[in-house]
Amino acid sequence: MHKVGVIGSGYVGLVTAVCFAELGNKVICVDNDKEKIKKLQRGAIPFFEPGLEELVSKNRKAKSLVFSSNIKDAVTASEVIFICVGTPSNEDGSADLSAVEKVSMEIAKSMKEYKVIVEKSTVPAETGEKITRTIEMYRARKIDFDVVSNPEFLREGQAIHDTFHPDRIVVGVENPRAERIMRELYRPLKAPVIVTNINTAEIIKHASNSFLAVKISFINAIANLCDRLNANVDQVAEAMGMDSRIGRAFLNAGAGYGGSCFPKDVEAFIYLASQKGYDFELLKSVKRINEGQKTILFNKIKDALWIIKNKTIGILGLSFKPDTDDIRSSVAIEIITKLQEAGAKIKAYDPQAVAKAKEKLSGVDFCRDAYETAANSDCLVIVTEWDEFRNMDLMKIKRLLRQPVIIDGRNIFKSSKMKQLGFTYKSIGRGL
Repeated sequence: MHKVGVIGSGYVGLVTAVCFAELGNKVICVDNDKEKIKKLQRGAIPFFEPGLEELVSKNRKAKSLVFSSNIKDAVTASEVIFICVGTPSNEDGSADLSAVEKVSMEIAKSMKEYKVIVEKSTVPAETGEKITRTIEMYRARKIDFDVVSNPEFLREGQAIHDTFHPDRIVVGVENPRAERIMRELYRPLKAPVIVTNINTAEIIKHASNSFLAVKISFINAIANLCDRLNANVDQVAEAMGMDSRIGRAFLNAGAGYGGSCFPKDVEAFIYLASQKGYDFELLKSVKRINEGQKTILFNKIKDALWIIKNKTIGILGLSFKPDTDDIRSSVAIEIITKLQEAGAKIKAYDPQAVAKAKEKLSGVDFCRDAYETAANSDCLVIVTEWDEFRNMDLMKIKRLLRQPVIIDGRNIFKSSKMKQLGFTYKSIGRGL
C-alpha cells in the first residue's frame, strides 16, 4: 500500500484518485474549489463518467479515499503526489502552465521529507525540468525529491476501464528510486511499463493524441473526397482498417473531433515545435481539416433546408462525444451558435450534457428526449453518437418532424435504410 496525493479533482484527477484507492492505496484528493470538495465529501460527483460514482462511494465508505481543499494535507500525508490540474490553451496555442507552477510551489513549501512528484496533466516537453526548478527554488530546506512524468491515456466515458486495463504505462523518470516506487504503484495492473526520461514521456503523450487526431482528419479528408466522387467512406474505412498496419480505430468520418484533449494537444504540439524551430505542417493541416468539418456539416444543413432563417432545427447531442457530459470544444456548441447567427430556432437534447450546455448557450429550447426535440422541427441534426440515438423509433421521429429531414454528422444510420424509410438523409462521405 502506498500513500497517494492527487492535486486536482477534474476528469483526470478524480479518476486517478479513486482508481488508486480501489487498488488498495490510501488516497487524498485535493482541489482548491471548496464547494466542489464539499460536494465530493457528501458523495456528489461533479461530472458524468460511467462507474465513477459507485467507486467513489465505495472507497469513501472504506476511508481509502478522502477529500480536502488544502494541498498541505496531501503533501504531508503522501509519498507520491500526482499533479492533475488543468493546462488549457493560451491564445497563441501554448499550454497555460500557471496552475502547474502554482501547485509545484505549494508542494515545495509543504515538503518535509522525500516525495515523488508526478506530472499527470498533459504538458509540453521540458515541463518536468521547470517543475524541478520551481521546487528547488521554493522548498524550505534541501529536502530530496524526484519529478516523474506519467501521462494519462484515458478516454472520457471509458476512463475507469482504461485505468484498470491500460495498453501501456509510461513513466518518465531520472532516478532509480522513483522508478521503483512507480513500478510498485502500478504493479497490480500487470501492464507493460515503458520507462523513459522525462522529456520523452512528455512527448509520447502529445505524439499519441496528435496521431489519433491525424487519423480522424485523414478519414474526414477522404470522406470529403467520397462525397464528390459518389463513393462510400464507411467501406473505405472498413477496408483500410483490415490492414494490420493501419487498424480500424479512429477511422470514423464525421463532423470532426472536439473535447479537452485533441484540439488542445494538437495546438500545443504545433507551438512547441515552432519554439524549437520546426514547422509542424502536418498538424497544421490536421487542425485545418478538423475546423472545416464543422463548416461542411453546417452546409449540409443549409442545403437540406435552403433557408435557415426562422427554421426550427433539432440538435441531438451536446457533449463532444458519447458517455460524457463534457462540452469542451464540442462540435455541437459551435454548430448551434452558427445556426443561431443564421437566424435558426434551436431545440436540443443530450442524455447527460444539458445542464452544462445551459451554462454555455442561450436562446435554446432544451428538451427531455429525442422525440420532444424532433416535434415540429424542420430537420434533425445528429452531432453526438449516443447509443440512445441509434435506437430511436425512426418512424415516430418521422411523424414528429415537419419534414422528414435528418442530417447525420456521425454516420450512425445506413443511408439505404433511411431512404427506404422515406427520410431526406444527409451524412458525411457517403456520396451525393
